[in-house]
Amino acid sequence: MTPLPASATGGPRPAAVRQAGLWNIANVLTMLRLVLVPAFVLLLMHGDGRDPAWRAFAWAAFAVAMITDVFDGHLARSYNLVTDFGKIADPIADKAIMGAALICLSVLGDLPWWVTGVILFRELGITLLRFWVIKHGVIPASRGGKIKTLAQGIAVGMYVLVLTGPLATFRWWVMAVAVALTVVTGLDYVRQAVALRRAGLVRERAERDAVR
Repeated sequence: MTPLPASATGGPRPAAVRQAGLWNIANVLTMLRLVLVPAFVLLLMHGDGRDPAWRAFAWAAFAVAMITDVFDGHLARSYNLVTDFGKIADPIADKAIMGAALICLSVLGDLPWWVTGVILFRELGITLLRFWVIKHGVIPASRGGKIKTLAQGIAVGMYVLVLTGPLATFRWWVMAVAVALTVVTGLDYVRQAVALRRAGLVRERAERDAVR
């Protein structure tokens, strides 16, 4: 005789899995970051883009965007608020605010275009790399990658502000460190992706041989 489920016999019912809705705090922070991108661009490029006050407002918008980047992912993982929207919108928001800042700074002549190119090429390349190996596994975010993101945020934030004298020299070195970390961590992700793909192909080959 087929046993009845616990719920039919008066036993304990299985706990329902709570599905996170679209309007949760993590997604709201991500949406806020997306809204801050055009606001940041308008503030930074206001007038001739040289007014210290408007640059300070732009820095505040950039800082809020970077801070929400830290909290939305943490909240989503800690309170099971991961949604399909968040998976797509969060990385878009991350790259949008950083890309907008780099491009605007280069347009204003504050940051060499090659720096913007290196960083954007790395970020786009790693995103494509993750899709390339996604069927074999996920490349986890490394500690070096997190430090790279922090260094980029500090460096770009310093370039958004109007700084002179020793601080202007210091921010150049901070950006140099950020670019170096961008390249080094990018190469490490390439190494991980190649190793992951090779391991996946070997595993697939072994599985095919096993069923023959």
